Amino acid sequence: MSHAIFCRQLFKTYANGKKRVEALRGIDLKISAGQCFGLLGPNGAGKTTTVEILEGLLEPTSGEVEVLGEKWGAGRDAQLRQSIGLTLQESRFQDKLSVLEILRLFRSFYQRGRPPEEALALVSLEEKANAWVRELSGGQRQRLALASALVGDPELLFLDEPTTGLDPQARRQVWDVVTRLKKQGTTILLTTHYMDEAEKLCETVAVIDHGKVIAEDSPRQLIAQLGGEHVIEFSLQEGLVPLQSLNQLDTVSKALEESDGYLLTVGQPHLAIPALLEFLAADGKRLQSLTTRHVNLEDVFVSLTGRHLRDV
Repeated sequence: MSHAIFCRQLFKTYANGKKRVEALRGIDLKISAGQCFGLLGPNGAGKTTTVEILEGLLEPTSGEVEVLGEKWGAGRDAQLRQSIGLTLQESRFQDKLSVLEILRLFRSFYQRGRPPEEALALVSLEEKANAWVRELSGGQRQRLALASALVGDPELLFLDEPTTGLDPQARRQVWDVVTRLKKQGTTILLTTHYMDEAEKLCETVAVIDHGKVIAEDSPRQLIAQLGGEHVIEFSLQEGLVPLQSLNQLDTVSKALEESDGYLLTVGQPHLAIPALLEFLAADGKRLQSLTTRHVNLEDVFVSLTGRHLRDV
């Protein structure tokens, strides 16, 4: 089995009164076994709808889907569910059960798998084994949700925005768990709107917007396609400058206007910055702020859609 997940021309349409809403508009995906694959995009882009179809929780309007070489509804759904684990955007557990009791319950759903204590160790929750769920922090609850997906020792793990709402430390703890699973050969499908998360964890990412895949490649290759390794962000005290003039500055590959200033993708900032300052001085414009940084996946999304994830 070369692909853990395969889908072709996946469509999902909802009827909203007299109006039809197209949640998915022809999604194509091929995810190799043993890979961590990221689905990126804003809320409402179609990430969760795609994942729920792949998980067998939702039927597509049309399209072809294979998961671990099987098709949902072909008579082997029960066997297929034994091979996958999933975490939802929000998981709710019985408050007056202990962490270990929750995992023993989930382990009973699988014919084979990990001991609950081993799943606890994977997510570093051993010290909370006897604590009630209601006593856990948000980050600990999220790690418990991840442990409940791991007790079946899945070949394929679905993680639907697993770190949304977590503080930076809790996010890093979830990242550590995912990194360990990758080393063990688990196939992981991760949906997220955190670009740094995708860069850290995923070998391949697909950017979804308005129900379509608008780009797919490794994070490094997507970033390289912008044509520069650095970004210059600047704002002016007053006035505007034409993008055409900015695009003509030394080593600038792309210029974008934003609500609070301008963004330049450049190859060599030590050449682009003096050229920018000289141009602004000649045009009688004064800087209010200027910063430089390395290009990241957020810049890829801006280049593809014309907007930031945080603005959507």
